[in-house]
Order: sequence, then C-alpha cells, then structure tokens
Amino acid sequence: MIQAAILSALAMTLIVGLRYLITSGAFAWATHKVRPGLYKGLTPQIRMEIFWSLASAAIYGVPAGIVAWGWQERGWTKIYTAWNDYPLWYLPLSLFLYLFLHDTWFYWTHRWMHRPAVFRVAHAVHHASRPPTAWAAMSFHPVEAITGAVVIPALVFFIPIHIAMLGTVLAIMTVMGVTNHMGWEMFPRALVHSRLGHWLITASHHHRHHENYRCNYGLYFRFWDHLCGTDRGLSQP
Repeated sequence: MIQAAILSALAMTLIVGLRYLITSGAFAWATHKVRPGLYKGLTPQIRMEIFWSLASAAIYGVPAGIVAWGWQERGWTKIYTAWNDYPLWYLPLSLFLYLFLHDTWFYWTHRWMHRPAVFRVAHAVHHASRPPTAWAAMSFHPVEAITGAVVIPALVFFIPIHIAMLGTVLAIMTVMGVTNHMGWEMFPRALVHSRLGHWLITASHHHRHHENYRCNYGLYFRFWDHLCGTDRGLSQP
C-alpha cells in the first residue's frame, strides 16, 4: 500500500515537471517569435526560475500523487467519472467553484506572503524574477510551493468534480500561471479592456503586481482585488 502511494507520488512529480517544461518552454518559444529579444540578458535568471520550478514540481507532485492513489485504490475522493453521476449543469458549476475557491485561497495566502518577514523568507524567491518570464510560473520557495500545492488536492475530498473538469482546472491553472508571467499580453485588447476583462486576470494585470508588489494579488479573477481595494488596474507588458 505504502509502496503504491510512493510510486504514484513519484509518477505525478514527473508529470508535473514535464508539464511545466513543455508549457513554459512552448510559451518561451512563442515569446521568442512574437517578442524577440524580450528575454535578452535574462539567462541566469531563467536558470534559477527553472531550478526553483522543478523543485516546486516535486512539492506539487507528492500530494497530487497521493490523491490519485487514494482515488483509484481507495475511493477516498469526490472525483467521479460517469457523466450521469451528477446533472450536466453541475459540470461548469464545479469548474467555477474550484477556480473561485483556488483563487480565494491564492489571494489571501499571497497577501500573507507579502508581509515583510514572510516575504523575506519565502516569496522573495518568486519576485527575484525581474521581469518575470514564461519560466517563472512555478518559481517558488518550498514554503510558497506548499501553500499552492495543497488546495486542489484538498478540494477533491469535499466537492464532487468530474475527472474531465478536474483536468480542465489543472489546464487553466497551468496556462494562466505561465501566460500571466511571460511579460507580454497574449489576449486581445478587446477582451482585456472589456467588462469581462474587468474581472479576469491576464498578464496586463499581474505584471503590475510584479512592478508594484502591493496590489493585484489574484490568480484568475479580480473579485477579491476589487472587493478589498487592492486592484490597481493594468500594466503595459
């Protein structure tokens, strides 16, 4: 039993690491094509981003692997596979619930990590990326990586979600984590400056956080930033 759980954790660590390398590598390549020279002179920084990100992959992979083992071998989680286990309207609702709760956790732990003592110990690693690149999405100190690694594995024990919707959550988390840091805005201006864009976080919003530090703390949505008065609008990456 323990051996199977360990093997699952190791396999998931490998998957998370490869997912990071493939996704960040793809967007770094796109940056080279769309914004040539944007990362010029940042090679030492990128090496550190990759180092910290691969270390974070292990921290993310362990709880994810244990959850995967518990789901498949023990039925411990609320993950389901049959399309008729819950009404079809619940599929998008569960997706939104997971994203909103993840965003809520991220916002408040992110603000906590900007307290001077915590920032010096942990979050300074992430902000050492000046400017952030497509490789910086998982460039975290282990303390920060732990806070990010526990939330989705915890949610699957309490909120039912179809395996396809869980995969969608992880895909959105990966893509938005990378694109929010890559230093340029990939989404159309019409979307970013629309009413919908007023509530969504893209590179234009998160880049200002890396410039200012004291604002724009969210991950997917600007709800908590608007509610708590920490939204400072958009940058021009």
